[in-house]
Amino acid sequence: MKKNTNKRKKNLWAGRFEEVPSDNMAFLNASINFDKKLYEADIEASVCHAEMLANQNIIKVKEYEQIKKGLLRIKKEIKNNKIIFKNELEDIHTHIEARLIEIIGATGKKLHTARSRNDQVATATKIWTREQCKEIDALLKKLQGSLLVKAKKHLKDIMPGFTHLQPAQPILLSHHLLAYVNMFGRDRENYFSLRRHNFSPLGSAALAGTTFNINRQETAHKLGFQGVMRNSLDAVSDRDFILDTLNLCSLIFIHLSRLSEEIILWSSTGFNFIILSDKYSTGSSIMPQKKNPDAAELIRGKSGRIIGNYVSLFNVMKGLPLAYSKDMQEDKESLFDSVETTKTCLQVMIGMIDSIKFIPENMRMMCSLGFLNATDMADWFVQELNIPFRDAHKLTGNIVKMAELKNLPLEKLSLKELKKYNSKISNKIYDVLDIEKVISNKISEGGTSPSNVQREIILAEEKWLK
Repeated sequence: MKKNTNKRKKNLWAGRFEEVPSDNMAFLNASINFDKKLYEADIEASVCHAEMLANQNIIKVKEYEQIKKGLLRIKKEIKNNKIIFKNELEDIHTHIEARLIEIIGATGKKLHTARSRNDQVATATKIWTREQCKEIDALLKKLQGSLLVKAKKHLKDIMPGFTHLQPAQPILLSHHLLAYVNMFGRDRENYFSLRRHNFSPLGSAALAGTTFNINRQETAHKLGFQGVMRNSLDAVSDRDFILDTLNLCSLIFIHLSRLSEEIILWSSTGFNFIILSDKYSTGSSIMPQKKNPDAAELIRGKSGRIIGNYVSLFNVMKGLPLAYSKDMQEDKESLFDSVETTKTCLQVMIGMIDSIKFIPENMRMMCSLGFLNATDMADWFVQELNIPFRDAHKLTGNIVKMAELKNLPLEKLSLKELKKYNSKISNKIYDVLDIEKVISNKISEGGTSPSNVQREIILAEEKWLK
């Protein structure tokens, strides 16, 4: 048989093989360029695994101490960029094991007793994801806090509420901001629901469990899990926790993108509702007067990539048989990209909201356009004249048509003009057409009246910020 002339070092799994992978195969197979992010989680789980092996008399206590010391040394080396990563060692897990053997010798080879890379990778990824999601939740909380600060500051400021991007009804600016507080609150609730995934795969080995008398509960609890995954096949093949994390990131980005879109609109000349900080704007290379909302545009744009990551892994996982397939290596890049991008964009949005300056007078001015009090006129017809709402809607529409022709707001029409449409209309109607009254009369729970909004701010602070 022809000897392999490739001098590259063989892999840890190469006992059965005569030849090492080709250079192209090694490159394709390697994940070290991105999964090195998992080194701390992998070392934490490995130390815990070795301790359990010692406690179960599978390895000696002295061997465990050697392994632990070696692993902690490797952790420092990686942190200080003292280790050169190589494609031939495929991933961070094999790099750590290979380096451990270099440091402590044959004892290092015992670390992999009673585990496979399948449960090892799943465990490290779960630990990393769990900790990253905690950071995302903390940023969501901070963003909610920033929005609530602005809501309290602008409690009396009125703006147009929109449907179809057309002015529809007046609302409080604080009410509008609270909508995003609630959106990001649902994102945090989605994060809380990820706790259902906090069960350990470690000890499931490749797919069938192990012949060694291990204690999976010990490693699970020491690593911060609620318990163990009950089926070894499911434990090594499950990536639902990553899909749910990508879904969380996607929903966060939908909300960030919607807020970004409004920031972009509000900063435009057509709206002129806000002034963006220079810190979150850019200029033009040719037009010196330009101030562009690039931070918001970038966040809006990145939402497409984050949603794409979610869809991509969904498509990878949909047709895989149990248990592990190399296709699942595709989970890492999507996960790492989505998590890091989410954290960065949340930080940018927090800075944008903290530094944004609202222009209440321009918001108020737009409320005078588009007959935003028309619904209140119709409601008054129902309440005071006992007219069915559909008839009141038609009557109001006819009055709006007249106001348009006269280029007057509804509240500037004379009583004589209004009585042409219904003789029972009285001066009382002008009370409900006043913009402040329009706001204050929205007393239904969840509505935009000042009393409602004040109460909702207090409730939001109690629920989300404590």
